[in-house]
Amino acid sequence: MKETGKNPREAALLILEQIFLKGAYANLALAQGLRRAPLSALDKKLATELVYGTVKTMGTLDWYLSRVVNRPLRKLDPLVLVILRLGAYQLLYLDRIPVSAACNESVELAKKWVHEGAAKLVNGALRQLARTRDQWKFPKGPEHELERIALEYYHPEWLVRRWKFRYGLEEAVKLCRFDNARPAFSFRVNTLRESRESLQKKLAEKGIATHLSRWSPDGLICDSLPSLEILVEQFGPDIYIQDESSMLDAAVLDPQPGERILDLCSAPGGKTTHLAQKMQDRGEILALDLYDHKLELVRENARRLGIQCIRTEKQDGTVFVPEWENGADRVLVDAPCSGLGVLNRRAEARWTKEERSLSQFPPLQKKILENAARYVRPGGRLLYSTCTLEQDENTRMRKWFLEKHPEFVSVPFSHPVTGESLEELQILPQRDGINGFYLCLFAKRK
Repeated sequence: MKETGKNPREAALLILEQIFLKGAYANLALAQGLRRAPLSALDKKLATELVYGTVKTMGTLDWYLSRVVNRPLRKLDPLVLVILRLGAYQLLYLDRIPVSAACNESVELAKKWVHEGAAKLVNGALRQLARTRDQWKFPKGPEHELERIALEYYHPEWLVRRWKFRYGLEEAVKLCRFDNARPAFSFRVNTLRESRESLQKKLAEKGIATHLSRWSPDGLICDSLPSLEILVEQFGPDIYIQDESSMLDAAVLDPQPGERILDLCSAPGGKTTHLAQKMQDRGEILALDLYDHKLELVRENARRLGIQCIRTEKQDGTVFVPEWENGADRVLVDAPCSGLGVLNRRAEARWTKEERSLSQFPPLQKKILENAARYVRPGGRLLYSTCTLEQDENTRMRKWFLEKHPEFVSVPFSHPVTGESLEELQILPQRDGINGFYLCLFAKRK
């Protein structure tokens, strides 16, 4: 990042530059940018709104901008396009910001970060958008149905089409709405130190109201957005910030104290440390990942939570290690996936993913599963999970594995909420109210 933003719009621009032009994750870029920026709490709140809002509505912003910019958007200087999106978001979605402020501040950003000619383009386009925004109507009629929904609900048209085919139009719209809503702030209680009810009382004493997760006996949901500073400073060793759906793996795999566990795709360590909790920090968890910096996150989280039983190793989950064969009581494959179940937390991912890229995941998942199967001891268990909604990565992957590996059988487990016996679980956000997730459990025959 070139320098620190001096005001909320400049801070937002520099963060958006990292997201749109350098491929950064929105939540990480925002956290880093706000740490560096000398902003008041109120200004940080505005910068956060500008970043997440601009990222979420990008496709629709570009639809409007293409009507007031006299050249294809792809031919603009990339940073000029980011400035235009930031200005357009304020004009179209933030009624409390005066038109003059949105336009003038965008012009100043263009002058400072690009050049005078860019400032003229920004000024002309945004002022024309301010004058004409009410006359631009999304296309109507049955033939434009998918385009209209994509524009109204800020998703790429290919994804709306895919979900309409899978779930029907009404469910597809509900899924888009879920992605656009503010994500619940949930965390897992470190039960090695504190019971959930005990920590809930301590949080309440600090003014942090929570309610119990329906999905995990270790989860708490905040009733309003808490101060992260207070949470980290006062409760850091007691909690792990985590989606409710991500808390399901440890409960279903159900590791026991003293067992040997392999976690083939472990970073950043949320599920790994949860497994350690379930084992009462007794036994051994070997946490694997491809990259040293990701394994360091696993180690940092284990240290913070006071966990001793996790050992990390840099290792490709697709590459067989002979000395581990038939040696693990339980193996977790939380596989790399298309991530289409967690778009409300990864606002930028809806625009960076492409339909043709979805086919890259099943071959990789199969390789990891093939390898994982060799590590499970006879009588041991293998859990497969993803955070996507794609059947090729989920239920069809389970069917393929059972057909390819007759030495494994499917193992029923209880639905976390209803108690119903299942052989696989697909969480659908629009129906279940939490992020999309899939898991299934296998046992190796003795």
